Amino acid sequence: MGLLTLGSPLSWSETKKYAEHIRKHGILQFIHLYNKLKDRKNDYLKWGDEVEYTLVHLDDEKKEARLLLRGHEILTELRRKEDESAENLVTLWRPEFAAYMVEGTPGRPYGGLISHFNMVEANMRARKEEVKALLGPNEHILCITAFPRIGCPLFTHPEALPDPHNSASRSLFYPDEAIYQGHPRFKTLARNIRERRGEKVAMNLPIFRDSKTPKPFVEDFSSLGDDGEAARASLPDHVYLDAMGFGMGCCCLQMTFQAQDITEARYLYDQLTPLTPIVLAMSAATPVFRGYLTDVDCRWSVISGSVDDRTREERGLEPLKNDRFVINKSRYDTIDSYLSECSAPFNDIPLVYDEELLQMLLDAGECLRASSHVHRHRRDPGQAHGASLHPRPRRALRREGGH
Repeated sequence: MGLLTLGSPLSWSETKKYAEHIRKHGILQFIHLYNKLKDRKNDYLKWGDEVEYTLVHLDDEKKEARLLLRGHEILTELRRKEDESAENLVTLWRPEFAAYMVEGTPGRPYGGLISHFNMVEANMRARKEEVKALLGPNEHILCITAFPRIGCPLFTHPEALPDPHNSASRSLFYPDEAIYQGHPRFKTLARNIRERRGEKVAMNLPIFRDSKTPKPFVEDFSSLGDDGEAARASLPDHVYLDAMGFGMGCCCLQMTFQAQDITEARYLYDQLTPLTPIVLAMSAATPVFRGYLTDVDCRWSVISGSVDDRTREERGLEPLKNDRFVINKSRYDTIDSYLSECSAPFNDIPLVYDEELLQMLLDAGECLRASSHVHRHRRDPGQAHGASLHPRPRRALRREGGH
């Protein structure tokens, strides 16, 4: 889960006005923090897990399974201890994108001792028990990547209907009520991604073909209120998804690390890069979307596509006219470069820079490799809060950043 800032997030039209300001000041803050921390040594290795849980309502009589939209209510109770006291907590709880999700972490990080591995399973079990104690009859908590019926008619409890003309995502399948209601960030981000892109996000997953699958497999969305956009964006023999919720409404296990210093952090970052796809393949368990069996095994392409805010020009579908760069992937995707010295020979992917921002980093004395890591600042911010645009005087940042 990203940082949740108090206040009202800006619309895309308002955020766009400050995009250049945010990019430049993001670089200045990076320079300031790097100079502050680059010589810091001998921190303890710390790590922890974050588990996103799915809340489900099961109706035994009707034989129906639906996603339970009680995330905000349950989270309020789960966080009561934390709000009252931040000491000696066994678990911590945070909101996630969907109203049927909660995210749980250990109350404090684990360390570098082998014995800490013995604490993980017990803490995960304690988290589930905390949630179970707040659930009613027929309500359950699951560790599942993607609920198979997301996007099917009436897949939530209580029932909610999509609004393809007035909702944040304009989805034919995913209603706004399924988005977490306890913070404006999530709905605003769904709206801003769609508005910046100039159209709805579109993910097409190949249908798994068996003896009963129509050939070609083509869906008619006119009865759902399609204005023609879905018909144009969907592909034959594919399952079409049109909302951020199909990706960010999935759940996963995440890991966070604190290394001993920046050098070790860079090395750890690089070593995890080839390992994570292997772990992803080993844990693949997401073949069903919108109730259809697809010919994919994991959620990666869905979650990447669900936040792809690139315009048609940035995707290379039209000549550059209003945008500056062709960008080869979504903002949520694989990395483009390694960071440590020993991995430098393997950086063979051409990177697209904002030359002015790159020069700011080089003028401040930062090495090219670390500067290349910040090449992502060529993108516009997806969301901003007016109160955070000028959080404090920038004199120190300008001095240390060489500006």
